[in-house]
Parts: sequence; structure tokens; C-alpha cells
Amino acid sequence: MNRVFEATIEKRDKWYIGWVDAVPGAFSQGKTIKEVQDNLQEAIQLILESQRDLRTTGTTGKIIKKQIQVQV
Repeated sequence: MNRVFEATIEKRDKWYIGWVDAVPGAFSQGKTIKEVQDNLQEAIQLILESQRDLRTTGTTGKIIKKQIQVQV
């Protein structure tokens, strides 16, 4: 399944930095925009795979889902 995420990329001196707000922890840098995009794609894939693995292999007991409100 393919998903689309919006990345923010900013030029800082000789480097580009990028992040994806929808995926906490998805940050990267590169010398070109293409490099940042490729790095972010890999970071998102790894983060989502890790989350999926934790959900499927880390559950041994009763699962409870609750809503949690956070002020930001």
C-alpha cells in the first residue's frame, strides 16, 4: 500500500533539512532536495515498519484503547 506524506524542506546554508509532521521522528538532511526526499522516504518506511512490528509482536495480553487529550 502506498501512502502520501507532506514533507517540509528548508535550505540552511549548504544543506537542506526536512521533516514530516505526520510522522514524529521523521527528520533528515541532505545536500540536495532529492537526497532529503529519499532519506525521508526511508525514515518513514523504517518508522512505520517498527510501529507495525511492535503492534503485532509485542502484544501478549488484553489490549485496551483509550483516547488521550494533549494540549499543544
